[in-house]
Amino acid sequence: MKSFKADYVYPVCADPIKNGIVTVDDFGKIISVIDPALSTETFSSPVEQVSGIICPGFVNTHCHLELSHLRDKVKQRTGLVNFIIDIQTNRGADSDLVLEAAAKADAEMYDNGIVAVGDISNTNSTIGIKESSKLYYHSFVETFGFMPGRAQEVFDNALALLNEFKPMPCSITPHAPYSVSKELFKLLQKYSDTGHNLISIHNQECEDENKFYRYKLGTFNDLYAHFGLDITHFKPQARNSIQSILPLLTNKQEVLLVHNTCTNLKDIYFIKRFDRKIHFCFCPNANLYIEGFLPKIELFIGQGYNITLGTDSLASNNKLCILSEMRTIQQKFQAISTQMLIQWATLNGAKYLGIDDEKGSLEPGKTPGLNLITGLDGNKITPETKVRRLL
Repeated sequence: MKSFKADYVYPVCADPIKNGIVTVDDFGKIISVIDPALSTETFSSPVEQVSGIICPGFVNTHCHLELSHLRDKVKQRTGLVNFIIDIQTNRGADSDLVLEAAAKADAEMYDNGIVAVGDISNTNSTIGIKESSKLYYHSFVETFGFMPGRAQEVFDNALALLNEFKPMPCSITPHAPYSVSKELFKLLQKYSDTGHNLISIHNQECEDENKFYRYKLGTFNDLYAHFGLDITHFKPQARNSIQSILPLLTNKQEVLLVHNTCTNLKDIYFIKRFDRKIHFCFCPNANLYIEGFLPKIELFIGQGYNITLGTDSLASNNKLCILSEMRTIQQKFQAISTQMLIQWATLNGAKYLGIDDEKGSLEPGKTPGLNLITGLDGNKITPETKVRRLL
């Protein structure tokens, strides 16, 4: 049994505790979270004093582990369409190189205080790593298929890959509005009605995604031409991409909308008109890497939606570190408190992944992991702020 006393303990499920004490058993299970000002409890074992904030382990709700070998291989700030073309050009590599890079990325996330990951998978390359990892993974088997005639084939291939990931947590998910046909969306919707309801969609990463859906204009036409796709079947929808695809989802799906770089207030209000289980994920460092600007995150606060954080891949980020994402957000949006960011980084992510009975908050009986955040300036995240695992 171990006990840790910190300047502050952030249980997340309750207010921060000054000089709080967290006690865990030998397996990392929380025994107690004590406020010394309100308790006379004595401890039979020594209490380790640490400086900083103790909080639960981080939950990374959006990652692409299998792209880790593309670190420093993709040009920055060239826009989403060029980024996609670069990914497809460079992603092929020797399997040993892919596995080595993915294993290092898995270890990097562990060292950076991450305890659970929502990971996008297009191949079976990461199965062995996930089976032996110290992290919890939910693998999203991703579907691409903008051509209506290929919908069934694409879905069947995804189902076959999904069966390779079982019995680990996994589900089939659409990639993005611009890469999934209505016919494929309908197959995914029907599948979700059988209880497979956790999906993760790349949403509105650039303004040209909205321009394509509204008017069938912009660089996405160049993307389809690059891949030799005839998109004469697609008609302009006269509305943004999320407004176009939302009716194709059901309220039986827990839907994570990822990036939301160009989501506006009208989109948010449109979403509110529908009975859908929507969560939002922000990956700010990837947004800066690809497009060079951030979502209007302040628009989402107070709207009643569950907000989570992700790192995206090492093809679009320099590190897989949730604290780094928190730092980027707070530098741009200074009114967003560290306490709020910690909730996004822990309990909110655990709720989306359906593991909040074990992860995400410091409550007796849970095994959430313990992170120590140090180097804050007046409770603000700075370039000197660091995270290390206590457990």
